[in-house]
Amino acid sequence: MLRNLFLVEMHWQHLALVSLFCQTLILPVTAGNRSESWRQECRSCLECSKENGCLRCSERLFLFLNRDGMSHHGSCLHSCPAGHFGLRATDLNRCMKCKAPECERCFNKDFCTKCKGGFLLFKGKCFKSCPEGTFPQSTDCVEGCVFRVFGVWGEWSPCQHNGLSCGVRWGQQIRTHEQSSKTPEETEALCPPQTESRKCRMKKRCPKDKRKNERIEERRKAQKHLKLSPVTEPPWGM
Repeated sequence: MLRNLFLVEMHWQHLALVSLFCQTLILPVTAGNRSESWRQECRSCLECSKENGCLRCSERLFLFLNRDGMSHHGSCLHSCPAGHFGLRATDLNRCMKCKAPECERCFNKDFCTKCKGGFLLFKGKCFKSCPEGTFPQSTDCVEGCVFRVFGVWGEWSPCQHNGLSCGVRWGQQIRTHEQSSKTPEETEALCPPQTESRKCRMKKRCPKDKRKNERIEERRKAQKHLKLSPVTEPPWGM
């Protein structure tokens, strides 16, 4: 009985010695690996800390601080990660966080250039659905109707200035964008008629008869306008 207890005790002591020996071998290896890893991370830094990583980077790189609770670990990067933008300064280039959480890339903290999945970009902001008057196209919201690509522009109107076709130097022409027959009917309401104008050169001198007729027509329109205008009664006592 006593011999068995002695053998068991010797066995546990042997295991304890083996465990201690293994730990003695492993600890220097682990410490060496950590030391080597720290040295690798510090290669891109001008100044580095074993506890906090990079503290200062070269002029071409950005310092990115990866926060973990109250502590942070610095890295020197060629470009900032998603949700951040690069801010260059005379003393240090930093990766700064975009203000909007739905922003994947930004030009500065308030102007987004790319949104995360499920959002659409419009004028530096990310939206779940496009604002009124805009339409989704790929990952953006665009002003104007995207279905106008199905239509064609009509011919330019004659060059005129206030109804005159000659007698002045410059006039204006107008044309309308016409919907194609291939345009889906349900999108026609989203695509109101679109017109555009341009400046055009007119004949400064009119033929005598044509100029006379145009003046007569102008007078007729003016007289017709006066007849249609309501007549106001003068106040009593005047």
